[in-house]
Amino acid sequence: MTKTIQNDMIKLSIYDLTRDELITWALEHGAKKFRATQIWDWLYKKRVQSFDDMTNIAKDFIEILKDNFVLNPLKQRLVQEAKDGTVKYLFELPDGMLVETVLMRQRYGLSVCVTTQVGCNIGCTFCASGLIKKQRDLTAGEITAQIMLVQKYFDERGLEERVSHVVVMGIGEPFDNYDNVINFIKTINDDNGLAIGARHITVSTSGLAPKIREFAETGLQINLAISLHAPNNDVRTSIMRINRQFPIEKLFEAIDYYIEVTNRRVTFEYIMLSGVNDRPEHARELVALLKDKKKLVYVNLIPYNPVSEHDQYSRSSKDDVLKFYDILKKGGINCVIRQEHGTDIDAACGQLRSKTMKADKKKQPDTKEFDAVTVGFETKIK
Repeated sequence: MTKTIQNDMIKLSIYDLTRDELITWALEHGAKKFRATQIWDWLYKKRVQSFDDMTNIAKDFIEILKDNFVLNPLKQRLVQEAKDGTVKYLFELPDGMLVETVLMRQRYGLSVCVTTQVGCNIGCTFCASGLIKKQRDLTAGEITAQIMLVQKYFDERGLEERVSHVVVMGIGEPFDNYDNVINFIKTINDDNGLAIGARHITVSTSGLAPKIREFAETGLQINLAISLHAPNNDVRTSIMRINRQFPIEKLFEAIDYYIEVTNRRVTFEYIMLSGVNDRPEHARELVALLKDKKKLVYVNLIPYNPVSEHDQYSRSSKDDVLKFYDILKKGGINCVIRQEHGTDIDAACGQLRSKTMKADKKKQPDTKEFDAVTVGFETKIK
């Protein structure tokens, strides 16, 4: 069952296995089903950091675990805390590449924004994540490990706080790494593990229409968010290259299918770019686009967060945002102006970026060293 990330020398993380896969693996290696249940309990309820800490597992089976898996595949390289309490983590992957994860303190609990790819090929012109082309997908275990390392901070300090909400909105397009993201969701949602409620998990996609249809058929009660950011094809194509492949008509056919199958609400993310998509006529177009779905849609108006490489954009004024909001509300569209988190440490929406250089093993990186990284962008979206 051992898979590889880039070469045969890198072991799979045990976090890569769902509970059913762990049971199957244990049976294949001569253990009883209850043994897999014990291991799962050690991983996600007791949250041990070493196989040797699994004290009720026979030593010979511990060695089998070590021969086949690593436990946590990530190394914490840097932590930054914003004035509002938001925390950004820089994690090193087993192959030396680096990604970012964000912890946000919300009124309803601790929410973690996870990354699913090293780099991104979607090509949104306002987003830092796309400045570096996609290097590879993260495994389900590497995504899960982000949650585990954030939770470790609180566990080690004897704090009762726990990660209660997860948003799959970090670096990369989640539905471009579909199978790993689904397995990650199954792991963190498992009642016998972290038990993060399905309705506390949100997956955001830029609009891969076939995957939205596939997601509708999973039966998962996970929240779906669509990065829309424009009410018509001309504007959307100019800021989101994916709209060339899946224009609004195709995207909304998939969204309609999702709503028909699940009867679940869809959230639309809308970053406010001054003079680009924030005019009253854009608001009226958005009302017209969503009016037949009023009861099952919700719009998040997001203040644009600065990205130095995208200096052609600026944040919409407060007055323009409020006018836009007012038009949506009068049109019967449920909406909210999103609260900002972590802008001062480049941890806010649209500011995360992958660090694709190999980590220097000899010294701890500083913020400037990594935030200066930019690589030529090539999109696969035609």
